[in-house]
Amino acid sequence: MGGPVTFGYCRRCGEEHLPCWKVFDCWWESFDVVDFLKSRLSPDQFHRLSQTRPKPKIDSLLELVEQAKKAAG
Repeated sequence: MGGPVTFGYCRRCGEEHLPCWKVFDCWWESFDVVDFLKSRLSPDQFHRLSQTRPKPKIDSLLELVEQAKKAAG
């Protein structure tokens, strides 16, 4: 993102205002992020978050191309 990002942002920036799918990778050295999120998310929300994987790069690029086409015309 180009600068420091707060944990508060990471908790809300994902789909449906849930945590970002990278929250475990980014915060595990700072505190027990797994325990923290388990205590604050429903079991279903935590499971979905822990199983989330990024889209393949080609899919993301194609989505950006489509967005640019719509914006241009």
